[in-house]
Amino acid sequence: MDWRKRILIDPGICHGKACIRGTRVMVSVILDNLASGLGSGDIIRSYPSLVEEDIYAALSYAAELAR
Repeated sequence: MDWRKRILIDPGICHGKACIRGTRVMVSVILDNLASGLGSGDIIRSYPSLVEEDIYAALSYAAELAR
C-alpha cells in the first residue's frame, strides 16, 4: 500500500502532523488505538470519516518510519 495516497503532512493542518487526507484524524491516533487493542472496526465506528484503507495506510506509514 502506498500510504502517500491516503496520508497528508501539511503544516497548515493538525500542526503538520501526519493525518488522514480529507480529515483531521492524525495517524498517531489510529496507531494509539491499534496499540491499545482496538480493531479497525472499532476505530472506524469512533471516527466514521475513516475507511479500512486508512487504517492500513497508517500501519504502512509507521512501518516505513520504523525502517
